[in-house]
Amino acid sequence: MPASTPAPPVRLYDTTLRDGTQREGLSLSVEDKVKIARALDRLGVHYIEGGWPGSNPKDAEFFRRMRVAPPAGARLAAFGSTRRAGVRCEDDPSIRALEEAATPVVTLVGKTSTLHVDRVLETSRDENLRMVADSIAWFKRLGREVVYDAEHFFDGWRLDPGYAFATLEAAAAAGADTLVLCDTNGGELPDVVAERVHELRARLGTPLGIHPHDDAGLAVANALAAVGAGCEQVQGTINGYGERCGNLDLVPLVATLQLKLGHRLLSGDALGRLSEISHYVADVANQHPDPHAPYVGRSAFAHKGGIHVAAIAKVPESYQHVDPALVGNSCRVVVSEVAGRRNVRIRALELGLASGGEEGAVLQLIKELEHRGFQFESAEGSFEMLLRRKDPAYRAPFVVDDFTVIVEKRGGDGIRAQATVKLRVGDEVVHTAAEGDGPVNALDRAVRKALLPHYPALAQVHLVDYKVRIVDEHLGTAARPRVIIESARGAERWSTVGCSENIIEASWLALCDALELALLRPAAGD
Repeated sequence: MPASTPAPPVRLYDTTLRDGTQREGLSLSVEDKVKIARALDRLGVHYIEGGWPGSNPKDAEFFRRMRVAPPAGARLAAFGSTRRAGVRCEDDPSIRALEEAATPVVTLVGKTSTLHVDRVLETSRDENLRMVADSIAWFKRLGREVVYDAEHFFDGWRLDPGYAFATLEAAAAAGADTLVLCDTNGGELPDVVAERVHELRARLGTPLGIHPHDDAGLAVANALAAVGAGCEQVQGTINGYGERCGNLDLVPLVATLQLKLGHRLLSGDALGRLSEISHYVADVANQHPDPHAPYVGRSAFAHKGGIHVAAIAKVPESYQHVDPALVGNSCRVVVSEVAGRRNVRIRALELGLASGGEEGAVLQLIKELEHRGFQFESAEGSFEMLLRRKDPAYRAPFVVDDFTVIVEKRGGDGIRAQATVKLRVGDEVVHTAAEGDGPVNALDRAVRKALLPHYPALAQVHLVDYKVRIVDEHLGTAARPRVIIESARGAERWSTVGCSENIIEASWLALCDALELALLRPAAGD
């Protein structure tokens, strides 16, 4: 097929529910898989690979659930291997499990590399070709669409191109609807990928696909090269989840193909929900979203340097390769020691606060505090408190005069923590004590005990995360810890920071900002 032939439409094949779950530390329940499948279907991906029904009861149950309420637009695929060596398809349990999944699409993985045929399968090369052909023909007779995944294709081609081609030829002759070239070890280069795809398109009439892994950090580049050379199907996962270094991340691939190369992959406003789907899948999978993920990360369009912020305030595209709204993201201005006055002014406006001409003073204070170990770009709550305290109308809702924290272990008892606090609310002095699971928890409880009679709304505020980082590790136990506390009130979240040679004081500084900000900010709906 000549290279000048118009590019065929590209179909997205998502394998988050199967290949993605091979990521270390990631596990999905059946309910999780159903939720993600529904979200992928709403997004508009063309294929959803649900799992390997012959490998575990969870995947078999997932396919039973999906038979009752199948995807509205996506085609559901079940994954499995070709028949075993020396075993007929009708006698192979894995083949039977794929049949019972009753999906419209069956994806079969087979060996392409002579290394794997000879030393992993330990069967003859001719038998491997029969395994490929028999398995595909079996499902074609059942009326299924068959996707053939040529495992280790690129490494196999390097070892023995003739045999690698023979496996694809056998799959095509048996009726495979798509031949997918797998960079299973994730080490191939884009120019090689493009060359192989061009050659195979000239020699085979069956549509080709690409399944790259990211071990060399080239999965997106390899997929783009493959599509540019004529591949019609791209297999990957949301957020690049997968074994070792992960699979192709479909999120930046889709954004790049659609925004920069003109491919129409997602219809309607689906592209604008890329950030939403990325974060949703991370949440269901109990994974922290990567803040620096291309296109959809919280920091993907965050601007910190003063020169950059001054430029985007005038011309947003001066430091942004696309409009972040196109992928459901937004531009953010980060305030830190390398910021300029405009950073402070823009961030204040975003918070609905007036900087009152104090940008220079606030910026100087930030630089001094960051020199001492504070960090405000990940503690927007403490930055907001800096702004509020510079307002002439600011009045502290409470003032702590002193506190004491005691941690002790007596005899065979466990470790106990107790805190006492003396603070003022207006003209009233309150002295309280409380025990906690640790010193910070005890301090939090004591302060709340004192404040709740005056500010009952604090009962809706919870501490949801507590992080400690050592700023100057070389000082050992004398190093300064930096504490970040994340607080929540319903769906609202904010982070505050404290830093001191004493971890209790660092925690208190962050805790005080967190509680005070909750009292100064109106709750959602107020």
